[in-house]
Formats: sequence, C-alpha cells, structure tokens
Amino acid sequence: MAKKNYKNIELSPKYVPKKSEPYMCPEHLAYFYQLLNTQKEEILQQNAATLNSVSTRNKTNATITGDDSDIAIAEQETTLTLRMAERDNNLLVKINSALERIENGTYGYSVISGDEIGLSRMLARPLATMTIEEQEEHEKRG
Repeated sequence: MAKKNYKNIELSPKYVPKKSEPYMCPEHLAYFYQLLNTQKEEILQQNAATLNSVSTRNKTNATITGDDSDIAIAEQETTLTLRMAERDNNLLVKINSALERIENGTYGYSVISGDEIGLSRMLARPLATMTIEEQEEHEKRG
C-alpha cells in the first residue's frame, strides 16, 4: 500500500494530533505542515505591509517640517518597525527549516540525538529542534 502524502491530506478544522496515533504519522505531519505554512504566509503578508509602511513613512519623513523631537520620534518608529520585521524574518528562517525537516523526515526528532522530541512539546512549540532535556542543557551552557 502506498504511503500517505501529508501534503494531500485534508484534516478536519478541529483535528489535533493525538498521542494514540503513531508519532509523526502522515496526519501529524499534515497538521504541522499546514500550521507552519499558515504562519509563514502570515509573516510574508506582514513583511509586505511593513515594507509598504516603512516606504510610506520614509517619504513622509522626508517632508517633515517639525522640530528635532518630531523627526527623532519618526525615526524611532521606523527603527522599531524594522526590528520587528527582522524578528519576523528570523522566525521565517526557523519555519522554513522546520518545513525542510518535515520534507526530509526528521521533523519532531532532535537534531542532536535523533530522539523523539515528543508530541506535547511539538504542539506547544512547533519549531522545537531538541528534547526538553537537551534544550535545558543547551541553555545552561548558553
């Protein structure tokens, strides 16, 4: 029998992976694949809006005739917006990495030991790459 392709599985909107199902079965992978792609799409839309906002703000700032504090506030808003976009871009890199792990069959398994990360942890943190114990050890050494 052919193996189910997680990309083609239509899940119920109420579906949540269960521990009673085989770990990272096609349904689990479909769930995380869809979740991560939704997050990715939201970030890409936010980035487009941010870019438009910064572009508009820069054009507006060029015509600001206020005092130095008005100009400083406008520049600070632009800087904050760009920092938030940078944070989103870093998240996008992690999402793309997780999607690659789904594709190559390593999603849900530790990048250090290869052990199962665990369904509860993956549901809480879909971008997790280590078991809780490994993450704690990593942070101690940090």
